[in-house]
Amino acid sequence: MLMPTPPSTSQNHILAAVPADEYERLLPHLELIEMPLGEVLYESGGLLQHVYFPTTSIVSLQVVLEDGASAEIAVVGNEGILGISLFMGGDTTPSRAVVRSTGHGYRLRAGLLQQEFNRAGPVMRLLLRYTQALITQMTQTAVCNRHHSVEQQLCRALLLSLDRLSSDSLVMTQELIANMLGVRREGVTEAAGNLQRAGLIRYRRGRIDVLDRPGLEAAVCECYAVVKVEFERLLSNIPRKA
Repeated sequence: MLMPTPPSTSQNHILAAVPADEYERLLPHLELIEMPLGEVLYESGGLLQHVYFPTTSIVSLQVVLEDGASAEIAVVGNEGILGISLFMGGDTTPSRAVVRSTGHGYRLRAGLLQQEFNRAGPVMRLLLRYTQALITQMTQTAVCNRHHSVEQQLCRALLLSLDRLSSDSLVMTQELIANMLGVRREGVTEAAGNLQRAGLIRYRRGRIDVLDRPGLEAAVCECYAVVKVEFERLLSNIPRKA
């Protein structure tokens, strides 16, 4: 039996865009890791030991309140990097990072990325452009959670996930979605039921199959497009290795 091919570093858009000289410096230190569903990569206030480059996984950035309630402020998948606080001037972050779609990624010791960033070369410029795109996603998520319906928020979450995966099937329990959106499970049940009755998704036992992506794009609020356009504006013209 043929063994599955391990994920390549080029599956992560940031690593694929790092110029050859800088990439060769980092490559020996990039460690392929499994990223299972629910794993906490870092907690709020924790010291960042590594940065992460997802390839086939998706990670949820969440703000957690004193009473344990949480809400998602952004997602990071194969387009990005986890740990921007490291090179933005701090060694800790106020958010929690939790894997919400099982897969793989690469991790790199924090100090090595910091050294590369401090060279003030192409890696620094690449990371700052990504950070601007991520901040756009965070601010748009805050607006969306305040002004748009749970159904629209769920459409946005599904589309953001589809953009970062090669499958139309997502493992998402009601509890996970409720924690992501910061709403009650009853609201998730109603929103998912409405989308299922409209023929856009099939929802069963913690699994969502997207049946009609154009329909989801028609039902979602403008927040999804704002984030997508900004990522494309900032990152699509950056050369990537094959």
